[in-house]
Amino acid sequence: MLNTDKELKLYYSIGEVADMFGVNTSLLRFWEKEFPQISPKTAGRGIRQYRKEDVETIGLIYHLVKEKGMTLPGARQRLKDNKEATVRNYEIMNRLKAIKEELLAIKGELDGRK
Repeated sequence: MLNTDKELKLYYSIGEVADMFGVNTSLLRFWEKEFPQISPKTAGRGIRQYRKEDVETIGLIYHLVKEKGMTLPGARQRLKDNKEATVRNYEIMNRLKAIKEELLAIKGELDGRK
């Protein structure tokens, strides 16, 4: 799940993005080749600089491939055919996960007071 602590940054390194999703940097480089929607800016010596839009797209691909179990061709087709609905569903899932975490934290506090 995306760590939103770095919301104010303009660019993220490949290591930071990999840490956000708990994946290897090599997977991100592979996904760049597989998904034309991911296009980080490259600085000197090939250093990748991911924008917020790139990170959001990676989050969407992560959701489709790692959480929903889609194949790469299936995820690529889903993004091509119906990106708006896919993004909307992904955002709803993220909001529901955040609500669940908040409710579990409240439950933990209440259980601790007994």
